[in-house]
Amino acid sequence: MSILMHNPRNTPSFLRRSNPRVLFAALFLSCVGYYAGRLSTFSTEGTSEYEVRRIWSTRTLPELERVTVTVDGPQVTILGPQVTFQAPQATVTVTTEVFVPKADISEDAPIVLNGPPTEALQDNLRDDVQYITSFPGTGFTNDVMAFMNLLYLAILTQRVPIMPFFTPTHVTTAARKTVPPIDFGVIFDIPRLSKGLGMPVLEWWQVKDRSSKTIDPLGCWSIWKAVSTRNKDAHPSTAPNTLHLDISWTTPPTWIKLLKDLPEEPHARFTSLMALTFPDLRGKSLRPSTPSPRLKLTLPPDDRLVCFDNMYWIANVEPHELTHDYSTTWRFVGKNLHWNPRIEGLARDYIRQTFSLPDSEPIPPYITIHVRHNDFASWCKFPVDECFAPLSAFARRVEEVKDELRTTKGISVERVIVTSDEKNSTFWDEVASFDWYRVDHRKNGGHSGGMGLVGTDLSTVSMIAAHRVKAWQGGASRMVKWGRPGADDH
Repeated sequence: MSILMHNPRNTPSFLRRSNPRVLFAALFLSCVGYYAGRLSTFSTEGTSEYEVRRIWSTRTLPELERVTVTVDGPQVTILGPQVTFQAPQATVTVTTEVFVPKADISEDAPIVLNGPPTEALQDNLRDDVQYITSFPGTGFTNDVMAFMNLLYLAILTQRVPIMPFFTPTHVTTAARKTVPPIDFGVIFDIPRLSKGLGMPVLEWWQVKDRSSKTIDPLGCWSIWKAVSTRNKDAHPSTAPNTLHLDISWTTPPTWIKLLKDLPEEPHARFTSLMALTFPDLRGKSLRPSTPSPRLKLTLPPDDRLVCFDNMYWIANVEPHELTHDYSTTWRFVGKNLHWNPRIEGLARDYIRQTFSLPDSEPIPPYITIHVRHNDFASWCKFPVDECFAPLSAFARRVEEVKDELRTTKGISVERVIVTSDEKNSTFWDEVASFDWYRVDHRKNGGHSGGMGLVGTDLSTVSMIAAHRVKAWQGGASRMVKWGRPGADDH
């Protein structure tokens, strides 16, 4: 088998990448912004925590002032926890602002790759570093939760995470056309995340060249096949094909399941997956692997780069424990997963537009309502007008949040923003009758910047937004129950 070798002169500089993915990222977040949760109001203005230094992250910030940067000298080496980049001289034209924590340019930052992105995956992985990754495929918010679980497992195993990109499958279905992936770092502030976690965090584009056509054989674990006898294949994802990975899947033993007495319950246990990454139990757990689809290779799970098919259904104590305040994934990872500064700025601008505020006026405290209908209708055993909670139930919960904020924070909140996937004009007419603000999802999105949130029970969007409101704003939240008439009566 021939392996295409990497030629650094043929590598397109990541400084010059300004492709349609960036534009789509902004469009995607604005059109269905509430799926991403409300954007944080954390501001970089007036603080020295961020500096204009992170040249590789400039691809995330379109439509700003054009700046030309010239780097002189016989050789410049820029070291960070993610990349090492060398150039004798470079003149770079960018159209963005760039922010990076000071800690991210520390002289003590570890070197976790051999260099710039390579044609072949293994060429860039260091022998003295262990890595971990997984793949997307469960929808945006569920993928965010899966990526949080990946990061938590990286902490447990002390491995460097290679973060997957987002594959907007829901948008692709709605738009009836192919939508390009969105890099993790376009959405989230990786330097800040890395600082909060105390470890480097990589993305796939830093490891393997985007333009590479080299097929990389790789052995991975399939959690999905192990947790249920109904699952005959690894969890579906388009990411391996995008990355030109030819994966041979190994099914781990069923002892990785969280609830062993429930054969079809899909959750696995964090500590069991952690054990699979260490020699003692890895060796005892190997089973015959499936041949890879392209090269028909049968490979054991890779030891240097441990990979899992999907990590959404992972827990320590009980299923869906991210809904609880004790969630280790939230406490150790989620609270550090802040939005990319550019997206935070856009959110603040859109909130000002919603409230008709000038740039000079600070954004007042507000409460966000997230009403999810659409796909939840398929769960209803009653007519939807009886199944879904009425807006009066949300109004009652809003008053509870107002009272709590008044009592605990001494804050009087009058402004309420409603976000929903509901298209019925009668619904929005009723929203207007409460004097609530309606967010235009063609331009806006978000929940977590408010002091309060009233969400829809069982919605992962509402759940994650509630965590953010509490952790980032010290705010209050409530969930409105639904499914039958009077479900939220109390």
